[in-house]
Amino acid sequence: MRLQENSFSSYKPLSYLLRAHLQPHKARTTPDGSFKNHYSMPFKTAPLSALMLVAALGGLAPGLHAATPAAPNASAASGKSCPSLLQQTFPRLQDEKPQSLCQYAGKVVVVVNTASFCGFTPQYEALEALHSRYGPQGLVVLGFPSNDFSQESGSNKDIAAFCENTFGVKFPMFAKSSVSGKDANPLFKQLAAASGTATRWNFYKYVVGRDGRTVTSFNPMVDPAGPRFIKHIEQELRSQ
Repeated sequence: MRLQENSFSSYKPLSYLLRAHLQPHKARTTPDGSFKNHYSMPFKTAPLSALMLVAALGGLAPGLHAATPAAPNASAASGKSCPSLLQQTFPRLQDEKPQSLCQYAGKVVVVVNTASFCGFTPQYEALEALHSRYGPQGLVVLGFPSNDFSQESGSNKDIAAFCENTFGVKFPMFAKSSVSGKDANPLFKQLAAASGTATRWNFYKYVVGRDGRTVTSFNPMVDPAGPRFIKHIEQELRSQ
């Protein structure tokens, strides 16, 4: 079964999309643990980049799509039940040491494709806050840098240093790879198939349920610190 929902009551004009791209939300955690949004422009991208974003999104309002693929298989390596979606290994960003995604079985997993020079790059801060706040409850954020949209040209070491020094990123990050089209890595191909939504720009967010079967996608304009995204995360965390 595939569910679809558009949260905006109407499509937004081009000017709104451009403002959203050039002035992305940032999020900070207040003393009581809640999120507070404000606008900032630490990263400016060229008008061409913004137009590429609008074309990539194809005029779609930010929405979500969910689907349930085949039942999970057992992981002989770990001795635990590991969903087929997570039966994959990727090199870690910092040292390229192979990491099995089966270590995240049973968790709510947020998979996001990232870039260092995008208008949505400040979402790193909200994603790290999300990982820190909900990690003890079983959430993990996984970052996959990609230069598919010409905004991540650095080496793996450059990207790792940028993420740590600029946003204090501590959630797991993996080596740069392709996330879209025929050259997309196996995980993103499966996420696109399971959710019905292919990656069209940086900072697409795929939320994988604890069962490893239900995948929900959020496009880049959905703020990871916003109430809609937080509500979905909390619902998934309550699911067993």
